[in-house]
Amino acid sequence: MLLSHAFGMFTHPDDEWVTIRKEHETPRRVYVAYVAILALIGPVCAYISTAHFGWTIGNERLIKLTEISAMQLSVLTYISMLVGVFALGYAINWMARTYGAKEEHVPSNGIALAAYSCTPLFLAGFALLYPVPWFNALVFLVAACYGAWLMYDGLPIVMGIEKEQAVMYGGALLTVALVILVSTRAGSAIIWNMGIGPVFVSG
Repeated sequence: MLLSHAFGMFTHPDDEWVTIRKEHETPRRVYVAYVAILALIGPVCAYISTAHFGWTIGNERLIKLTEISAMQLSVLTYISMLVGVFALGYAINWMARTYGAKEEHVPSNGIALAAYSCTPLFLAGFALLYPVPWFNALVFLVAACYGAWLMYDGLPIVMGIEKEQAVMYGGALLTVALVILVSTRAGSAIIWNMGIGPVFVSG
Protein backbone atom coordinates (compact mmCIF):
# COMPACT_ATOMS: atom_id res chain seq x y z
CA MET A 1 0.00 0.00 0.00
CA LEU A 2 1.40 3.37 -1.02
CA LEU A 3 0.39 5.06 2.25
CA SER A 4 2.96 2.89 4.06
CA HIS A 5 5.64 5.04 2.43
CA ALA A 6 4.53 8.01 4.56
CA PHE A 7 5.91 6.37 7.71
CA GLY A 8 9.07 5.24 5.93
CA MET A 9 9.84 8.82 4.86
CA PHE A 10 10.52 9.60 8.53
CA THR A 11 12.17 6.37 9.70
CA HIS A 12 14.33 5.12 6.81
CA PRO A 13 13.99 7.46 3.79
CA ASP A 14 16.90 5.99 1.80
CA ASP A 15 15.43 2.48 1.83
CA GLU A 16 12.00 3.92 1.07
CA TRP A 17 13.30 5.79 -1.99
CA VAL A 18 14.87 2.57 -3.29
CA THR A 19 11.51 0.80 -2.93
CA ILE A 20 9.69 3.66 -4.65
CA ARG A 21 12.18 3.57 -7.51
CA LYS A 22 11.51 -0.14 -8.05
CA GLU A 23 7.71 0.17 -7.87
CA HIS A 24 7.30 2.36 -10.97
CA GLU A 25 3.72 3.17 -10.00
CA THR A 26 1.76 5.14 -12.59
CA PRO A 27 1.25 8.85 -11.85
CA ARG A 28 -2.52 8.25 -11.65
CA ARG A 29 -2.11 5.60 -8.96
CA VAL A 30 0.29 7.77 -6.95
CA TYR A 31 -2.24 10.58 -7.11
CA VAL A 32 -5.32 8.54 -6.24
CA ALA A 33 -3.79 6.31 -3.56
CA TYR A 34 -1.40 8.79 -1.95
CA VAL A 35 -1.59 12.48 -2.86
CA ALA A 36 -5.39 12.74 -3.01
CA ILE A 37 -5.68 11.15 0.44
CA LEU A 38 -2.89 12.87 2.35
CA ALA A 39 -3.56 16.26 0.76
CA LEU A 40 -7.00 16.18 2.43
CA ILE A 41 -5.47 16.44 5.92
CA GLY A 42 -4.66 20.16 5.80
CA PRO A 43 -7.91 21.41 4.20
CA VAL A 44 -10.12 19.28 6.46
CA CYS A 45 -8.27 20.34 9.62
CA ALA A 46 -8.29 23.97 8.46
CA TYR A 47 -12.05 23.80 7.88
CA ILE A 48 -12.68 22.38 11.35
CA SER A 49 -10.45 24.86 13.14
CA THR A 50 -11.48 28.02 11.28
CA ALA A 51 -15.23 27.30 11.19
CA HIS A 52 -15.66 25.70 14.62
CA PHE A 53 -12.68 26.45 16.90
CA GLY A 54 -11.66 29.94 15.79
CA TRP A 55 -8.47 31.77 16.72
CA THR A 56 -7.30 34.86 18.56
CA ILE A 57 -4.38 37.20 17.99
CA GLY A 58 -3.11 38.74 21.20
CA ASN A 59 -6.02 39.76 23.43
CA GLU A 60 -8.49 40.17 20.58
CA ARG A 61 -11.84 38.42 20.53
CA LEU A 62 -12.28 34.97 19.03
CA ILE A 63 -12.44 35.03 15.23
CA LYS A 64 -14.01 32.39 12.99
CA LEU A 65 -14.92 31.93 9.35
CA THR A 66 -18.45 31.19 8.25
CA GLU A 67 -18.91 27.53 7.38
CA ILE A 68 -19.51 28.32 3.72
CA SER A 69 -16.41 30.51 3.51
CA ALA A 70 -14.27 27.93 5.32
CA MET A 71 -15.54 25.20 2.98
CA GLN A 72 -14.81 27.26 -0.15
CA LEU A 73 -11.28 28.10 0.98
CA SER A 74 -10.60 24.50 2.02
CA VAL A 75 -11.70 23.17 -1.38
CA LEU A 76 -9.56 25.74 -3.19
CA THR A 77 -6.59 24.87 -0.97
CA TYR A 78 -7.04 21.17 -1.75
CA ILE A 79 -7.16 21.82 -5.49
CA SER A 80 -4.09 24.06 -5.34
CA MET A 81 -2.16 21.35 -3.47
CA LEU A 82 -3.01 18.77 -6.12
CA VAL A 83 -2.00 21.16 -8.90
CA GLY A 84 1.19 22.12 -7.05
CA VAL A 85 2.35 18.52 -6.65
CA PHE A 86 1.59 17.81 -10.32
CA ALA A 87 3.48 20.94 -11.46
CA LEU A 88 6.50 20.02 -9.34
CA GLY A 89 6.46 16.45 -10.63
CA TYR A 90 6.20 17.71 -14.21
CA ALA A 91 9.19 20.03 -13.61
CA ILE A 92 11.22 17.11 -12.22
CA ASN A 93 10.58 15.06 -15.36
CA TRP A 94 11.09 18.04 -17.68
CA MET A 95 14.52 18.84 -16.24
CA ALA A 96 15.57 15.21 -15.83
CA ARG A 97 17.60 14.87 -19.02
CA THR A 98 19.37 18.19 -18.39
CA TYR A 99 20.85 16.80 -15.18
CA GLY A 100 21.68 13.37 -16.54
CA ALA A 101 18.73 11.41 -15.18
CA LYS A 102 17.77 8.15 -16.83
CA GLU A 103 14.82 8.60 -19.16
CA GLU A 104 11.67 6.66 -18.26
CA HIS A 105 8.89 5.62 -20.66
CA VAL A 106 6.31 6.21 -17.90
CA PRO A 107 6.81 9.57 -16.17
CA SER A 108 6.27 8.00 -12.77
CA ASN A 109 9.50 8.94 -11.04
CA GLY A 110 9.03 12.71 -11.13
CA ILE A 111 5.48 12.57 -9.77
CA ALA A 112 6.50 10.02 -7.14
CA LEU A 113 9.46 12.13 -6.03
CA ALA A 114 7.28 15.24 -5.74
CA ALA A 115 4.47 13.40 -3.96
CA TYR A 116 6.59 11.64 -1.35
CA SER A 117 8.79 14.69 -0.74
CA CYS A 118 5.63 16.61 0.16
CA THR A 119 4.70 14.05 2.82
CA PRO A 120 5.90 16.25 5.74
CA LEU A 121 3.80 19.16 4.43
CA PHE A 122 0.74 16.94 4.08
CA LEU A 123 1.09 15.62 7.64
CA ALA A 124 1.80 19.10 8.99
CA GLY A 125 -1.83 19.83 8.17
CA PHE A 126 -2.78 18.23 11.50
CA ALA A 127 -1.23 21.26 13.21
CA LEU A 128 -4.07 23.38 11.83
CA LEU A 129 -6.38 21.81 14.40
CA TYR A 130 -4.60 24.11 16.87
CA PRO A 131 -5.20 27.46 15.10
CA VAL A 132 -2.40 29.56 16.55
CA PRO A 133 -0.65 31.46 13.71
CA TRP A 134 2.92 31.34 15.08
CA PHE A 135 2.62 27.62 15.91
CA ASN A 136 1.22 26.76 12.48
CA ALA A 137 3.94 28.80 10.75
CA LEU A 138 6.68 27.06 12.76
CA VAL A 139 5.32 23.57 12.04
CA PHE A 140 5.01 24.23 8.31
CA LEU A 141 8.49 25.78 8.17
CA VAL A 142 10.01 22.67 9.75
CA ALA A 143 7.94 20.46 7.41
CA ALA A 144 9.05 22.45 4.34
CA CYS A 145 12.71 22.13 5.36
CA TYR A 146 12.40 18.38 5.86
CA GLY A 147 10.51 18.04 2.59
CA ALA A 148 13.32 19.87 0.77
CA TRP A 149 15.86 17.53 2.36
CA LEU A 150 13.79 14.49 1.33
CA MET A 151 13.79 15.70 -2.25
CA TYR A 152 17.55 16.25 -2.25
CA ASP A 153 18.04 12.83 -0.64
CA GLY A 154 15.73 11.09 -3.11
CA LEU A 155 16.93 12.69 -6.34
CA PRO A 156 20.07 10.52 -6.82
CA ILE A 157 18.18 7.34 -5.92
CA VAL A 158 14.89 7.82 -7.77
CA MET A 159 16.20 9.68 -10.82
CA GLY A 160 19.44 7.73 -11.13
CA ILE A 161 21.90 10.64 -11.07
CA GLU A 162 25.15 11.44 -9.29
CA LYS A 163 24.94 13.17 -5.91
CA GLU A 164 26.93 16.11 -7.28
CA GLN A 165 24.25 16.66 -9.91
CA ALA A 166 21.54 16.39 -7.26
CA VAL A 167 22.73 19.63 -5.64
CA MET A 168 22.10 21.71 -8.77
CA TYR A 169 19.00 19.71 -9.70
CA GLY A 170 17.58 20.19 -6.21
CA GLY A 171 18.33 23.91 -6.28
CA ALA A 172 16.49 24.29 -9.57
CA LEU A 173 13.50 22.36 -8.21
CA LEU A 174 13.36 24.49 -5.06
CA THR A 175 13.22 27.54 -7.31
CA VAL A 176 10.32 25.96 -9.19
CA ALA A 177 8.60 25.20 -5.87
CA LEU A 178 8.93 28.84 -4.82
CA VAL A 179 7.47 29.98 -8.15
CA ILE A 180 4.54 27.60 -7.62
CA LEU A 181 4.05 29.00 -4.10
CA VAL A 182 4.10 32.61 -5.30
CA SER A 183 1.70 31.74 -8.13
CA THR A 184 -0.65 30.17 -5.60
CA ARG A 185 -0.58 33.29 -3.44
CA ALA A 186 -1.23 35.50 -6.47
CA GLY A 187 -4.04 33.21 -7.56
CA SER A 188 -5.55 33.45 -4.08
CA ALA A 189 -5.57 37.23 -4.25
CA ILE A 190 -7.30 37.13 -7.64
CA ILE A 191 -9.92 34.65 -6.43
CA TRP A 192 -10.56 36.71 -3.28
CA ASN A 193 -11.20 39.76 -5.45
CA MET A 194 -13.75 37.71 -7.39
CA GLY A 195 -15.81 37.33 -4.22
CA ILE A 196 -14.58 34.00 -2.84
CA GLY A 197 -12.57 35.50 -0.01
CA PRO A 198 -12.77 34.74 3.72
CA VAL A 199 -15.88 35.89 5.57
CA PHE A 200 -15.15 36.44 9.25
CA VAL A 201 -17.52 36.23 12.21
CA SER A 202 -17.00 36.84 15.91
CA GLY A 203 -16.88 33.73 18.08
